[in-house]
Amino acid sequence: MNVVTRFAPSPTGKFHAGSYRTALFSWIYAKQNNGKFILRIEDTDKERSKKEYEENIIDSLKWLGLDYDSFYRQSERTDIYAGYIKKLIDSGHAYISDENIADSTNADKSGLRSHVIRFRNPKCKIAFDDIVRGHIEFDTTELGDFVIAKDMNEPVFHLTNVIDDHDMGITHIIRGEDHISNTPRQILLYRAIGAEIPQFAHIPLLLAKDRSKLSKRNGAIPVSDYRDRGYIREAIINYMALLGWHPADDREILSIDEVIGQFSLDRVQKGGAIFDDEKLSWFNRQYMARLSDEDFISDAKPFLPDSMNGMQDLLKRALSTIRSKVSSFAEIAGLFDNSADLSFTITVPKYNVNSLLWSKNPDKKLALKHLEFSLNAIQGIEDFTMDNIKNAIWPYAEANGKGDVLWPLRYAITGQNKSPDPFTSAYIVGKNEAIKRIKKACELLAN
Repeated sequence: MNVVTRFAPSPTGKFHAGSYRTALFSWIYAKQNNGKFILRIEDTDKERSKKEYEENIIDSLKWLGLDYDSFYRQSERTDIYAGYIKKLIDSGHAYISDENIADSTNADKSGLRSHVIRFRNPKCKIAFDDIVRGHIEFDTTELGDFVIAKDMNEPVFHLTNVIDDHDMGITHIIRGEDHISNTPRQILLYRAIGAEIPQFAHIPLLLAKDRSKLSKRNGAIPVSDYRDRGYIREAIINYMALLGWHPADDREILSIDEVIGQFSLDRVQKGGAIFDDEKLSWFNRQYMARLSDEDFISDAKPFLPDSMNGMQDLLKRALSTIRSKVSSFAEIAGLFDNSADLSFTITVPKYNVNSLLWSKNPDKKLALKHLEFSLNAIQGIEDFTMDNIKNAIWPYAEANGKGDVLWPLRYAITGQNKSPDPFTSAYIVGKNEAIKRIKKACELLAN
């Protein structure tokens, strides 16, 4: 069998995690089987469908690397649907029903419309084997004769899905479990148009932390927001793949190729999967940590303030501190804001003499003595690394009181009560800048 899957979103909101996981599973299954993956925009809801949402879906899929082999819009297939509706009526499978149905669109003056098209329900039992759920049976009697179109040019969801899946050669429909109840109607329609019935795989819903359904109306964050916040696409793919599925060895960090290689619909769970934004952030930190220094700086650059242009060397020196504090690249800029942990790196600190004194021993002469030692030690370091800075000062600090020695040094460099240790801080600002700041502090203490 040549596997063909599809992702069929309605452009009525931005592309979010609930929809993305469905797209991801469908894409993975097609890739795994050397098949085709189709993107179909279901935009027949003229009031709610927006071009901006369609563009968001397409841009998000492109950013995530979920390439598709074919693209369709249902709004461009009206004539095709009309032809099938006519055939269903001519064959006796459907009929025009003279009735009034309340509807807000294309309504007459009374707010009601007539002449809908209904499918003639054979009132039978329907059974199918779901790849995830197993054997499922329905009795269609209770469905009655259901509506398949509002008129010849306005087919409803059930009919357009069936026609498109047939025309596009869809072999496997991977979708949320909330569509299980739609399946019996659609199977009746597949049979009526003479189509082969695809295999169904109804995957568990994504849930918010309160176990309510995650949706565009209920807390789901658009994928484009994660992109704009500086998340790594591979981290999102890795995390989303594990929502409702897990590999045989229970590993968490998996490359895209490893996910494709190990994925199996048989290992998709039946229970709902909880989407946890904190867990996604954890995955992103793991992927950020694996980047080379060069790639980290390159990926961070678009998120940095203009004031940091040309500060590549400083950023490289600050990498170890930055990596431990952020979950996304967009958070890096905040570390350099006024009063933030690393603001001292791009803003020369301002402080008074009392701030330089260790609170447990506020002696100016002693602070000056210790700071002058640190200044001389730093001036004598040729290879200016954190280890060499620490090795030059630490023995003296241990002998003379760590707080007495290290507090004035750290405050002289950073001007902050909370900041990296003095060795890290000196290394980040660089040797020349560290010397300059320590000299300024010594002058304050000497006066």
